[in-house]
Formats: sequence, C-alpha cells, structure tokens
Amino acid sequence: MFTGILEGTVGLMERPPRYIKLDYGTFSGNLIRQGGTFLGTTNKGNPFKYPMPDGTFKDRTTEIVGGYHELGLDGLIVIGGDGSMKIIKEIADKGNLNIVAIPKTIDNDVGATESSIGFHTAVDVATNALDNLQFTAASHSRTMILEVMGRDAGHIALNAGIAGGADVILIPEINYTIDGIIKKLKQLNSYGIKHSLIVVAEAVKQENGKNSTVKFADGETRLGGIGSYIASKIMNKTNIECRVTTLGHVQRGAPPSTQDRILASAFGVYAVDLLAQKKFDRMVAWNDRKVVDFPIQMGIETYKEVEIDDSLVKTALALGIYIGDIS
Repeated sequence: MFTGILEGTVGLMERPPRYIKLDYGTFSGNLIRQGGTFLGTTNKGNPFKYPMPDGTFKDRTTEIVGGYHELGLDGLIVIGGDGSMKIIKEIADKGNLNIVAIPKTIDNDVGATESSIGFHTAVDVATNALDNLQFTAASHSRTMILEVMGRDAGHIALNAGIAGGADVILIPEINYTIDGIIKKLKQLNSYGIKHSLIVVAEAVKQENGKNSTVKFADGETRLGGIGSYIASKIMNKTNIECRVTTLGHVQRGAPPSTQDRILASAFGVYAVDLLAQKKFDRMVAWNDRKVVDFPIQMGIETYKEVEIDDSLVKTALALGIYIGDIS
C-alpha cells in the first residue's frame, strides 16, 4: 500500500499521523494538470528547531521518526529542494528512515540533475509575462522590468529572458553596471526602438554589493526589490521611463508544463523502483535525456548556479542581449 503524508513532515509530527491512502482512484486525470501539491507541504522551519505557538523552539524530529515507524513505512519518497533534502537526510540518519529524494524546485539549483520539477513551468510563466509586458512597453515607449524568483541562481531569468526576447538579463552570477544597462537601452533608441524589456533575478545585488530585501509582517526578511532599484537608477540617470513587475508566487502555482509533467512522471516511477530494490539514500536526477540516481548527499552539497561559459550565456551574448560585463 502506498501512503501520502499530508503537509510534509508536519503530517508525521502529529498524533495520529496525518496521511491518505494512495491508489488508482487518487490519481484522477485532473491531478497531472494541477499546480502545487495535492498532499500539501510545509515551510515553517527546520524541525530540529521548530517554532511553537508560544514563541519558543522545539526539536520535533523524534516525533517525525515516531510517525514514520508508527505507520510502518518501508520507505519515504521526499520531494523538494536541497534544503528539504538536507533536513530529511539528517532525520533519516537519526531515526533509521529509508528515503529516496526527488528534486523539486523552480530555482533549478539542485546539483547533479539538469532539471528539477517546477523549473520549466516557472520559465513558461515568466516568458508569458514578458510576452504580455512587451505589448504595453511598445504602446507607451517604456522600459518594463520583470523581477523573477530563483534564489541565488539565475536559471529562470536566463531561460525566460532568452525565450521572452528580453533586451537585458541580469543574474546573480554575472556582475553588471547601471551604465552598461543604459548603454544597451540607448543603443536600442539609436535604432528607433523606444521600448525595452529587462528581466532580473531576485538575488541580483545592488552596485554596492548588497542584496535588495523586503521585511514581511511575520518578521522574516526575504529577497525582493532589485527591480525597483534598477528602475530608480535608470530613471535618475536618464529620461527613460521604467515600470516594474514582480512576478512573485504566481511562478509557483501555474498548471505544470508538458516538460514538468513528463519529468515528474519519470521521476516518480524511478523513485518507486529504487524503494522496491531497497536502494535508499538516493536522489533521482535527469541527465542526458534519461533518469539516473545519485547519493542524496550530491544533491545537498552541489549547488548549481549558472556558469559563465554556459551555452545559454553565450547565446544571450550572441543575440545582443546585455547580460553583464562579460564579452
């Protein structure tokens, strides 16, 4: 019997553990079309230091281990990014849990795999946004700046920027200057093009080397605001009118793309096979158009950023896109 744990590790913390049975009736034709996760998930923090209602923190990993054994699970398939993998690996080592990991993050920054579930959908969403912004940019002769997610990696910005016909792509891995951006915009103007598109990854730093951040009502500080910073700098130095769109969580909830549906299906089948063969502590991956597996530790320890010599960086340069101070 297959069991789906509700809300990730939170479902194993609670007593009784919260789960549903997974059978053919669960996987209706609509499920593959849905964004997000029908099981629910959690991002409330590290269960080794879990925030409690009274403001204190508690190690709740023993409860997670207890929930796993109470349900009599033979193994656990964990779906998430490098942070989720790191936490569950530590819990597995502590409580003798058999685990297999599937990489799922729109940031596509998990090492050892070319693609993670969610990335292609996020790129499609960002590309569609650029398509829509193109029309209003042209109508009003403006520079439209789109800020996208990606954490410390520029994969979404780079891929969507090329697909969406951006004139400027800014990613954390490549330094830029405001003057370099302005030079590109003025070049367009000299061709009679009075509108432009800029896509910027959320972790791109200001010229002083600091990240742009936003403090939320819950007290957390998160990446955000670099698009507005770029806009203000351009407008302070030129008469170019800029508008900013921050795409935000719409990138995380769209119906999955064709590529993500295929990838998730292939990953799921392979992960179940690994459990059946009792091959634990493995992470499935997509490399050279086939599913393979590696030790989970590789997914945890190898963070995948955009390389300067990446073929898509070279593509952007050849297309005349300003992508920073490289040649």
